[in-house]
Amino acid sequence: MKVVFLEDVKGRGKKGEVKEVPDGYANNFLIKNKKAEPATGKNVGAVKGRQKAAEKAAAEQLAEAQALKAKIEADDFVVTIKGKSGADGRLFGAVSSKQIATALADQKQLKIDKRKLELNHPIHSLGYTTVPLKLHRDVTADLRVHVSEG
Repeated sequence: MKVVFLEDVKGRGKKGEVKEVPDGYANNFLIKNKKAEPATGKNVGAVKGRQKAAEKAAAEQLAEAQALKAKIEADDFVVTIKGKSGADGRLFGAVSSKQIATALADQKQLKIDKRKLELNHPIHSLGYTTVPLKLHRDVTADLRVHVSEG
């Protein structure tokens, strides 16, 4: 029996695939548990329509991420954070990704989740630092952060 998988089934098929499976397995497990449906013309067309809609949404998200990257990497886009430091330019404490995300929201009205900032180690010194910002699976922007004496 040919079925269209509605979700991934280990060892059998992935979501959206049309495959031939044994009749008993299809009726007693896949269709009964709503993991697949019979591969009629209507069902196959509906799955293809959902796939096209998902591809279109993914393309829109990629375009938005690329536009945001261009905005973030502009020359005048800098996030400024003030901190106390010693004579040698080292901070008392450190600047974390949470502080950068908060400053980005306050200064540029841009809400970014702190987990998207790929800051391996907190910033411990004054000056400019480039922090990678993961906007999309394929798009990473370089955010400039200026830590100044405050």
